[in-house]
Amino acid sequence: MKVADLFRFRNEEMKMLHLTMIAFFITFVTWFNMAPLATTMISETGFLTQEHLAVFAIMNVALTVPARVIIGSLLDRFGPRIVFSILLVVMSIPTFIFAFGTSWAQLAVSRLLLSCIGAGFVIGIRMVSEWFPPKSIGFAEGFYAGWGNFGSAFAAMTLPWIALSLIGGENGWRYAIALTGVICLLYGLLYFMLVKDTPEGKTYIRPKRSSAMEVSSWGDLVQLILWTFPLVGVLGLLAWKLGNTQMVSGSFVNVIFVVLALVFVYQVVKIVQVNVPILRKGVPKDDRYNFKNVAALNTTYFANFGAELAVVSMLPMFFQTTFALSPTAAGLIASSFAFVNLFARPLGGYLSDKLNNRKRVMLFYMAGITIGFLCMGLIQSGWPLILAVAITILTSVFVQGAEGSTFAIIPMVKKRITGQVAGMAGAYGNVGSVTYLTVLTFVSPQLFFFILAGGALISLICCWTMLEEPNNAFADEYELSSVDQEMIGSQGSGQELKPQMTTVKS
Repeated sequence: MKVADLFRFRNEEMKMLHLTMIAFFITFVTWFNMAPLATTMISETGFLTQEHLAVFAIMNVALTVPARVIIGSLLDRFGPRIVFSILLVVMSIPTFIFAFGTSWAQLAVSRLLLSCIGAGFVIGIRMVSEWFPPKSIGFAEGFYAGWGNFGSAFAAMTLPWIALSLIGGENGWRYAIALTGVICLLYGLLYFMLVKDTPEGKTYIRPKRSSAMEVSSWGDLVQLILWTFPLVGVLGLLAWKLGNTQMVSGSFVNVIFVVLALVFVYQVVKIVQVNVPILRKGVPKDDRYNFKNVAALNTTYFANFGAELAVVSMLPMFFQTTFALSPTAAGLIASSFAFVNLFARPLGGYLSDKLNNRKRVMLFYMAGITIGFLCMGLIQSGWPLILAVAITILTSVFVQGAEGSTFAIIPMVKKRITGQVAGMAGAYGNVGSVTYLTVLTFVSPQLFFFILAGGALISLICCWTMLEEPNNAFADEYELSSVDQEMIGSQGSGQELKPQMTTVKS
């Protein structure tokens, strides 16, 4: 697949790619519709304070982690067309409530619910993998994610202008946020009407059970349970941070801890219920996969996307205080970290497609992140500003290229559970951001960069020792197991067991 192929809109697979990228873009515009208008909200509501906004910031990511896991399961079961459409339509409701809320409770609850929209990213990963073959999947996924992620920057650039200049007045910020809800609602309906889950003649393969991820061995079952704990633990960390704001009582936080413990127990029970019968029966050799690949990819997204979200939040202040810059100048420099997404993430996927070894590309990027953050930790006020900016941009290229490389591998771990694998890895990106931002409150920016480098180094080691080069990583079709073929036959597709896929010429 070439860059020029992106503009061949008559190709059905390109239509699906662009329509899905736009859906993801809209979720990020909506998810990040508050931050650009935060100061306006304080000045015009009369009852909001900086502490309220700090709580909103926590709530804005609180349910993203479980939502990505849940959406991944629903996606594998019902398909991306239905799940993405419903997510967009349903998430318009808390958007409207937040836009026109007149009390702290209304704003807080709606913001909490709205954090689920961050799960939209996972849906497109499987949709794109259904329309593009292994040999092209890296670039396609990279384009989808890189340009979709730009929605957050687009919101920062446009919503203040819409609120203050285009609409104006005391309630301009409310109508600007409500506009993102209208777009969500309308595009959700449009997406349902315009897209298909698979090309003509291809069967959408579903997992045997979608309530928990399937594994292939008893050892993998133990690993899955262990890797599930941080997904719940990070919610406990957010609850602890919420308690530190003094906006909620300690007893309420304790209730949250108890609920999270029960959620973890419930999830373990579901994992056991799904997998024990499968493992007792025995998994055919050609249907097995190693969970260690999922674990390695969890670490990469923790170390790259988690670092990206953390760095974006602290970089403006870092440059402003280190080089005595104006807030505007520091913000422009820091924004380069996000703008790089437009080409760096597709580049990571493209290189994964073209260099004939996806694992080696992953290792290259994780090594680059390690070195990049080590260099950023050495930046001081005596440095030439242009050198500091160059190192920052180069580090960003590696960070976001690694994200593209990660999702160039995920669809090949186990095709029929791609949604669940993507959901878990995507959730670990949010686990990383929350963990890193919590660490940032205790250390200096320079030490923080060294910690980010340490996280990337750990992931590099995990990938070196655990990640396997996928089978058929550059083939025209995804590898199907005997179980996949049986499932295709049981769905009564009327097609040959080996699906015919519409492909893009490379």
